[in-house]
Amino acid sequence: MTIVVLTRCPSGLRGFLTRWLMEISPGVFIGGPSARIREALWAEVRQYADTGRALLAYTTNNEQGFTFETHDHKWQPIDHEGLILIRRPKETPAVASVPPPPSGWSNASKRRRYRQR
Repeated sequence: MTIVVLTRCPSGLRGFLTRWLMEISPGVFIGGPSARIREALWAEVRQYADTGRALLAYTTNNEQGFTFETHDHKWQPIDHEGLILIRRPKETPAVASVPPPPSGWSNASKRRRYRQR
């Protein structure tokens, strides 16, 4: 079983994948191609993904029963004592000053006030 998830990728790439896999939801493809075809598809996805992101997950003979590869994701797979885990980057809190709300009446309240007359 092979699953490919595309985010912000060209529509031509989605059309290319529908030759081998079935699109069950926008950007989510599933199917059962051979390992050779799966590797060829993944090479094409990585080449034509442009600024988009891609994720490939497939069944394999290991303790987890599957493995996955990523392309341009912030979350990266790491090997931890034989298990593939996801490492999420630490989010640094953005310290930005929030501007105070504007004083006076809102545009909506001004419109309601003039409609009542």
